Amino acid sequence: MRSSIVTHGIERAPHRALLRAIGLTDNDFEKPIIGIANSYSEFVPGHLNLRKLVEAVKEGVREAGGVPLEFNTIAVDDGIAMGHEGMKYSLVSREIIADSVEIMAQAHQVDGLVLMASCDKIVPGMLMAAARLNIPAIFINGGPMEPGYYKGKPIALGNVFEAVGAYSKGKITLQELYEIEKSACPGPGSCAGLYTANTMSILSEVLGMSIPGSSTIPAVSAHRYTMAREAGKLIVKLVKDGLLPRDLITHDSLSNAIAVDLAMGGSTNAVLHLIAIAREANVNLTLDDFDKVASKVPYIADLAPGGKYYVINFHAVGGVPTLMKELSRINVVNLDTLTILGTTWRDIIAKAPNVDGTIIRTIENAFSSQGALVILKGNLAPRGAVVKIAGIQIRKFEGKAKPFDSEDEAIKYVQKGEVKPGDVVVIRYVGPAGAPGMPEMLQVTSAIVGAGLGDSVALVTDGRFSGATRGLMVGHVAPEAMAGGPIAVVEEGDRIYIDIDSKTITLKIDDGELKRRINNWEPPRRELKGVLRRYSMLVSDASDGAILKYH
Repeated sequence: MRSSIVTHGIERAPHRALLRAIGLTDNDFEKPIIGIANSYSEFVPGHLNLRKLVEAVKEGVREAGGVPLEFNTIAVDDGIAMGHEGMKYSLVSREIIADSVEIMAQAHQVDGLVLMASCDKIVPGMLMAAARLNIPAIFINGGPMEPGYYKGKPIALGNVFEAVGAYSKGKITLQELYEIEKSACPGPGSCAGLYTANTMSILSEVLGMSIPGSSTIPAVSAHRYTMAREAGKLIVKLVKDGLLPRDLITHDSLSNAIAVDLAMGGSTNAVLHLIAIAREANVNLTLDDFDKVASKVPYIADLAPGGKYYVINFHAVGGVPTLMKELSRINVVNLDTLTILGTTWRDIIAKAPNVDGTIIRTIENAFSSQGALVILKGNLAPRGAVVKIAGIQIRKFEGKAKPFDSEDEAIKYVQKGEVKPGDVVVIRYVGPAGAPGMPEMLQVTSAIVGAGLGDSVALVTDGRFSGATRGLMVGHVAPEAMAGGPIAVVEEGDRIYIDIDSKTITLKIDDGELKRRINNWEPPRRELKGVLRRYSMLVSDASDGAILKYH
């Protein structure tokens, strides 16, 4: 056991003395020590149940003969950080979480890890740490929130952002906005739709890092505590059996995760996070892999924000195992990949129910034969850009560029009602290094959709979007503006053409003019300090997962 480095030998008497101070005994020094990385925070509704859930994990660890020792990580709530300076810190926190777990696991030489989180950057940060450390580990999420209800219809957080846009256009009253605000988030859990938090928790299950069927158990369900206790037992078994994260996180399992994300209309952020997780696992995953899978995988899950239903409804009809079972019919998932149970996905889907036909459709009745994410390339995004097509009808769009050098400028423009049909709102210098931190654009995208312009206005940015975003929104444009990418030299009135079918995004100026502009471009001067300064100096391109360059 790794922990014997700390607990065995004459020279470790001081170490044992410190462990005795926290209540360990002679018997405990012969047991595997399980570190529990709990990202519980009172700021985050997705984490409200983690404080109780961790106790169930500890019971399971003790029951299986291990010693559970809990520690914490930071946790940014993206919804609260949205639309202001705080959003620059969200993606940055992913790296700090991964580093924190690594530090704690290595400093104390734990034998295994239980990783507990629910929200956007925290889930991938935990998975990155597991892949980097490659010691036995299991991931547990806190579960999806139930939707709220307004006038008898289910709603979630994304509806509140869109309601702000509707109010600014005079489509609803201030009292209606207030009632929507009060109704959208009724209790604990990660926001009810297939936003980034639930997307990444689901993909953790697909990667094999979570107990099959567990990622979609509602946060308020007693079954989540039963699962947590089983996970506590399982991590001790994993230590004894030697099943490691890199046995699970492989190119095949990452391809499965891409397929599931595309089939259910998951968050565009999954592109960033899966590439980053792959880097930690020493797997070469690129945007081209997403493009290859997208051409084979149909879009078959009717989940909000692109569709009607919520993650708790998805769970009720079979969740991930059922979706994988349906995708297996056309051989777009590898069923021989392992799960945390030591069994394969082939074993798991054998027991899964068939699709219900409504929340999860059959292949024959797919919304689209093409996956819900599309990788675009062209002279505006030579290294690629990402668009989510779930719930949109537009396949081709050409419009007049309205460039802004910050999200704040763009939001003011939209809220004043100055965005017109046919406009392409361009928001730049908000990429990984540019913002820095690649902030999500939910506030401005929701304002556009809430104003009724979702089908007549496009948005293009080197930043990224919330999982709650819908409409024709192109993000992750690479190279970013701060690196001198073509998006930096878009001028007012330029024509931009987006073609989903041909997977292209084009700035309609001649090559000579584009080259002249880029040659005359100079980066803006900025005064940065602290973690944002360090991050901006080290972070890589969005097409490389926005990982830090020391990798």
